[in-house]
Amino acid sequence: MDYQRDQKQLIQWYKKNRRALPWRENKDPYRIWLSEVMLQQTTVVAVIPYFEKFLKNFPTVQDLASAPEHDVLESWAGLGYYSRARNLHKAAKALAENGFPKTAAELLELPGFGPYTSRAVASIAFGEKVGVLDGNVIRVLSRRYGLKLEWWNNKGRQQLQEISDTLSSFGSSDSVNQGLMELGATVCTPQKVMCLMCPWSTDCVSREKNLVEKLPLKKPRKQSEVWVWKPVVTIKNGKVALVSNDYAPFLKGQMIFPGTISQNEDKPKDYDAKHNITHHDIFIKIAHKKTASDRNVEWVELKNLKKVNPSSLLQKVLHKVET
Repeated sequence: MDYQRDQKQLIQWYKKNRRALPWRENKDPYRIWLSEVMLQQTTVVAVIPYFEKFLKNFPTVQDLASAPEHDVLESWAGLGYYSRARNLHKAAKALAENGFPKTAAELLELPGFGPYTSRAVASIAFGEKVGVLDGNVIRVLSRRYGLKLEWWNNKGRQQLQEISDTLSSFGSSDSVNQGLMELGATVCTPQKVMCLMCPWSTDCVSREKNLVEKLPLKKPRKQSEVWVWKPVVTIKNGKVALVSNDYAPFLKGQMIFPGTISQNEDKPKDYDAKHNITHHDIFIKIAHKKTASDRNVEWVELKNLKKVNPSSLLQKVLHKVET
C-alpha cells in the first residue's frame, strides 16, 4: 500500500472541499475540544447553534471552569448524554489550572478524554502525528482498503488505528484527520456513497470488488434491556424530593426521584410512561407520596429542576404527575 500517496491525495482533496465550520476558524484547543465532545452522538448541523451558544456563555476554558455545574448543564440542555457536559466541566478545571497538554497521551489522563478525543485535539490543535478513529474514519478506511474487520473488537480496532496513525505519520496530521472525517461525513457516508467525488476512487478496494455496501461490517446489536422504574414523586411547597442516583443503571450519579427499579424479561402491560436511554427500555410506574421517607433526599425548586438534571426523563415523569 502506498500510504504516503494516499495521504497526499487526501490532503489535497480536504483543502479544496472542507466545509467552513466555526471550530475550524483557528487552532484554539478549547474550541476544538468543545466541538469534538459535542459532535459525539450528534450531527454537525445540530451542533453548530449549541457550539456558538456555549462559547458565548463560556468564551474561554477559564470561564467554563469557574461556572457552576447547573449553568453548564443548562447550556448543554438539548444535546443529551449529559455525562459529556459533566466531564467537560471537570476537565476544564484541570485545564484552567495547568493549561492544555500538547500530546494525546497526556490529554488521555483528563476526565472525558477518550482515545479519539485526545488524538483529535492533539493532532488538530498541536500537530501531533497521531491518527484518529471514529465512525467516519472506520467506514472510510474499511472501504478504501477492503477490510472485513470486526472493528468493535480490540484486534480489528487496533489494525484500523495503525493505518490511521501511518497516514498521519507523514505530517499534516490536522489535515489528514479532518480529511478522513470530512470524507466520511460528506462523500463516503453510510447510505449514500458518492465515489466520483472521492480522492481515492480509482484505488478503492471495496469499489473494485463491489463491497461498498458490505463494509464496514455491521456490529451485532446490543439487546435492549427492559427496566421497570417506580419513581416516588413528592412535591411540597413548590419543591420536589430528589436523591443522588445510586440505584438505577441509567443517569448514574445524577439527581433523580427516589424509588425502586427492577429488570424484567417481558415488557409490562401496565405503566404510566415509557422512555429510552441507549439500550435501556424504561417503563415508568409512578408512586405519589405526601412525605419523603428517604433520608438522603434533597428538596429542589420545581422551576430549577432542569438546571439540576436536564434529562427529559424527569420532565416526562413530572408531566404525568401534573396531568
